[in-house]
Amino acid sequence: MGRHPILAAVGWLAATVAATLVGLGAIQLAGAGITGTPGGVRDQREVEHALASPEPTTGDATTGPTPTATPTASPPSPTTTGAARHGFASPGGRAVAECVPSGVHLVSWVPAQGYRVKEVERGPDDHVKVRFVGAEGEHELRLRCVGGVPAAEAHD
Repeated sequence: MGRHPILAAVGWLAATVAATLVGLGAIQLAGAGITGTPGGVRDQREVEHALASPEPTTGDATTGPTPTATPTASPPSPTTTGAARHGFASPGGRAVAECVPSGVHLVSWVPAQGYRVKEVERGPDDHVKVRFVGAEGEHELRLRCVGGVPAAEAHD
């Protein structure tokens, strides 16, 4: 009885160590894509820069855009067309608009958690709007240009 249980335990231990080393080697070869943040970890300055210049999204009134990080309020930042972009927030979601020669243009929008996009009028036009609907009700962002800068419009 003496040698067989010891050999079995040593064999099991060797197999466990080998499997662990193979797994760690595979993770090392695959890189940070498995264990880390894609593109690396961003510092505070990089996050603020990414939020200050949102990516445009496309979508329709039924499905809405592909969600992107959009600031709830940001100072105007010039774009390639010279337009100023501003972020706006409501309990139902967020939107980014810019003033262009033909009026205000809704650049991007994203519903808050628990909401969906019900209606979008993205412009460019004198006024644009995005309406979010969820369990807590409907919330609408209506925007227009005032002095070449996007502004929220009061509505009932």
